[in-house]
Amino acid sequence: MFLALREMRHSKARYSLIMVIMLLVSFLVLFVTGLARGLAYANISAVENMPASYFAVQDDAEHAFRRSQLSEAELAAAMSVVGAGNAATLAVQTSTVTAEAAEVKADITFFAVDMDGMLAPKVVQGEALTNASQGSAIVDSKLEKSGIAVGSTIVDQASGMSFKVAGTVEDSSYSHMPVVYITKSDWQVMKGGAVQEGSAQLSAPYNVIALKATSAEADQVAGKLDHVEVITQKQAISSIPGYASEQNSLLMMIAFLFVIAAFVLAVFFYVITIQKTSQFGILKAMGTKMSYLAWSVVGQVLILSVASLAVSLLLTFGMNMGLPDTMPFQLERSTILLTCVLFIGMSLLGALISVVRVAKVDALEAIGRAGA
Repeated sequence: MFLALREMRHSKARYSLIMVIMLLVSFLVLFVTGLARGLAYANISAVENMPASYFAVQDDAEHAFRRSQLSEAELAAAMSVVGAGNAATLAVQTSTVTAEAAEVKADITFFAVDMDGMLAPKVVQGEALTNASQGSAIVDSKLEKSGIAVGSTIVDQASGMSFKVAGTVEDSSYSHMPVVYITKSDWQVMKGGAVQEGSAQLSAPYNVIALKATSAEADQVAGKLDHVEVITQKQAISSIPGYASEQNSLLMMIAFLFVIAAFVLAVFFYVITIQKTSQFGILKAMGTKMSYLAWSVVGQVLILSVASLAVSLLLTFGMNMGLPDTMPFQLERSTILLTCVLFIGMSLLGALISVVRVAKVDALEAIGRAGA
């Protein structure tokens, strides 16, 4: 490490330029990663924040909530396995609403849930709803940008129903649309009330049943219900429209950035290593161990990687503070740690090419070339 630090102090301009390049690349990696995570959270936050670990859907729905239809009979069967408090129906419907006091239209997703169950929204402003509430709704706080706040009245364009906003929740989006929570009774009215079948009356179907259960209980529920599949929360998230294609594209960009970072760093250090061939040969002739020379090269890469990451993290957080609220950006500690470890790992991997070059340096040949 002494040799690495001494050389970096001697060639400040050269290593400063390399550090600037690494800083820009690492900043781009962190920023794109934050955008990818922000877009993902803006797409799935309503499902990701649910306490449910499994979801029961129709087996031919391809895990998509809106393609599935279940009834109270399936709910009763699921409750018999996991308990009444660990199963709840969820109805999903995309629509467009307007506020009576505003001309702006907003695309939203209706979630009809049991207001006394585990899927009941956690209100941060205003009042919560009960199952007896009619014509009221809880909305995501993002709708405030469309002029919809507590006390506003929104009108559903599809059904013509009006809802008074009783409260708001945070971080509740589905397929990049803010969620509007309504009661199960209002859902029945929205879907046309009871459906006639002969002399019996059947309630309008729901889409899925959310389950808080163990894997064994989930398998038991799946075996007890016909034409029903129990999927994990991760599978449900992956089936949200647009989520998989959006994330795959961004992950491919991030992967290429890691590869580019390793390649650029490898080329720079390889060229520097070639320029120092005679110095390495002299050091070998003096009896310097190969492990010491290898650690010198790797140490320089490690120092530059860590320093550039530290500065790029500061730049990323600083830029995040100046970003508009409409731009989704999220960097969690686990994501930051994983990104930094991968970046340093790819940098060290690229440095191995220089280490191999140093190992192949012949001391006598290098001294002869230096003398010539």
